[in-house]
Amino acid sequence: MGRTRPGDAGAKVLKAASALFYREGIHAVGVDTVAAEAGVTKAALYGNFGSKSRLVVAYLRERDRRWQEQIDTITAGHDDPRERVLAVFDAYEAWLSRDGYRGCAFLNAASEYPDPEDPVREVVRHHKTALRGYLRTQLERAGSPRADGLAEEMMLLLEGATVTSVVSRDARPFSAGKRLAETLLAAAGDEVPRPAR
Repeated sequence: MGRTRPGDAGAKVLKAASALFYREGIHAVGVDTVAAEAGVTKAALYGNFGSKSRLVVAYLRERDRRWQEQIDTITAGHDDPRERVLAVFDAYEAWLSRDGYRGCAFLNAASEYPDPEDPVREVVRHHKTALRGYLRTQLERAGSPRADGLAEEMMLLLEGATVTSVVSRDARPFSAGKRLAETLLAAAGDEVPRPAR
């Protein structure tokens, strides 16, 4: 094995950890396995991340960054804020289908780290709060008088579709969730005050 430059070790470790943590589960994968998969020494792993916990946080932050890119890519083609909300269902479906229906990495991590004060849970909360905020912003732009409540309902549909798709290993729950979301948005549209003529 050739020598790994110091700047490369962190990227290699993060890439290996991302694949292993998502596929196998975080607690099931030790730092020895991550280092071996990355082709670096355990000392290089600790030199870049300090601890397994910090590596897990880095893994989730990187996944969050990539998810934001996915959302931006899929929703960018829609000018209507309601269509952007619905496009999030498409983004979830594309993301989870590509990753083999192992589920939401953030929900998986939350189940492995039950302490609400753990830094891992903080990253999970940030991810979910940011998504809910995105939905709320789009619904506000659409003129919904109850954007906050609707955003919460959209999150429930998205998370429910995610769990159901993992159990069934099928993308159909996202189509069903999207249809329900369309119904909710149509009903919300009826509540928006019409301009006086």
